[in-house]
Amino acid sequence: MTASVTSGKTTAHSPLRTELRRGIAPWTGLAVAATLLVPLWSKAAQWQGSWGETQSQLHAAAALLGGPLVAAAACWQGGREHRRRTAELLLSVPRSRLAQATTAAAPIALWAAAGYLLALAVVFAATAPYTGAGGPSLSVVVTDLGLLLSVAFIGFVVGRLVRWRLIAPVLAAALYVLLGAPGYMEADVRFLSPAEQYPLDGSVPVWWFAPVLVAWTGGIAATALLVYAARRRLLAVVPLALVVAAGAVIVHTGSGLFRDDPAVQHRVCSAAAPGTPQLCVRASDAPLLPRMSEALSGMFSRLAGVPGAPVRYVTPEVDPKDGEASLGYVVRGWGITRNELTDPHAYLANTALTLVNRDCPEPRKQVGGKEAERVERTDDAVRSWLADEESPWFPDSRHLARLKAMPDAGRKVWLGRYLATRKSCTPAEVPAL
Repeated sequence: MTASVTSGKTTAHSPLRTELRRGIAPWTGLAVAATLLVPLWSKAAQWQGSWGETQSQLHAAAALLGGPLVAAAACWQGGREHRRRTAELLLSVPRSRLAQATTAAAPIALWAAAGYLLALAVVFAATAPYTGAGGPSLSVVVTDLGLLLSVAFIGFVVGRLVRWRLIAPVLAAALYVLLGAPGYMEADVRFLSPAEQYPLDGSVPVWWFAPVLVAWTGGIAATALLVYAARRRLLAVVPLALVVAAGAVIVHTGSGLFRDDPAVQHRVCSAAAPGTPQLCVRASDAPLLPRMSEALSGMFSRLAGVPGAPVRYVTPEVDPKDGEASLGYVVRGWGITRNELTDPHAYLANTALTLVNRDCPEPRKQVGGKEAERVERTDDAVRSWLADEESPWFPDSRHLARLKAMPDAGRKVWLGRYLATRKSCTPAEVPAL
């Protein structure tokens, strides 16, 4: 009896084990991992150091590149019996049509998931040493896996139904367009696309995000599989109803699928020190504080002792209060690479420009003629002096020369008067050089 039961188990599981080890299934897993890692690695400077940006890039690659690839591989797997001209032999197999289809499609889906998990492990290991607050989102991982599993079964059904040999690449191209096109829409219906670019840098999905998205993509796959292979095709009504309900929730919620991540959004400031302004950035960017302080140290020393000089600098996303100023705009991949400023002097010049920028409407800038030009040249002279560089816009600037020639004490007094008017759009209020 024991031998019989063991033999029965072996026989029942051998088709799936055979499919997992042979054919294109293992190669699909390797292809998915390579397809995700190659483009991600080429843009590593844009995501290393940010959990949100890392997962956004991985999600986009998994949906737009991995999804069509898996669908094409599964479609080719589904058309295998047609190419071998053995489709009629399946009718003599005692297993049901649904069991046969599931056993043949599952290896592609499982290997695709394994390839995704391998890519995820590599990119997470690459970004972890450079990250600050926050962490990866398990919900997005689950939805990415749900998409790859779903398109595998959908592609398999298409391969079984369509006997055209070129259907696999055509299906991949069609799926790429179908997934990517909604991203150009502004309506909330775009969130129905599993390839929608989620705002993961500073945001997290709501708690029910993964179940609803998996119900949406998985329900479509289950409906297609049951319509094709189930003896009672009316059973497909159940997943179809789930698809309709999940789709309605997604469209109705729209951008509400995400909320601010408090672990990332709250500000972290550098240590307070006499005569040195504080720098305040998002918690996720806290590892950058030492590099930012070092880059701006020259400007801070020039402003030391100046009445009204900012005591705190905040990120551009935050409106500065009294006594505060904005830091220069810089993002990963554009000025930041692995928590290093790629051009510290450019960051210094950008912050100095932000300090003197009056943000006045264009009509008001044009009022006053020569007075408005004088203010513009004065602002440029202050910016150039703070950045310790010659003016790129006004070569041989007399205003900059006058500022440099001032005695240190007199310059501090003048700068104090100037900083008191840095938000003014009235030329007459700005002290002359």
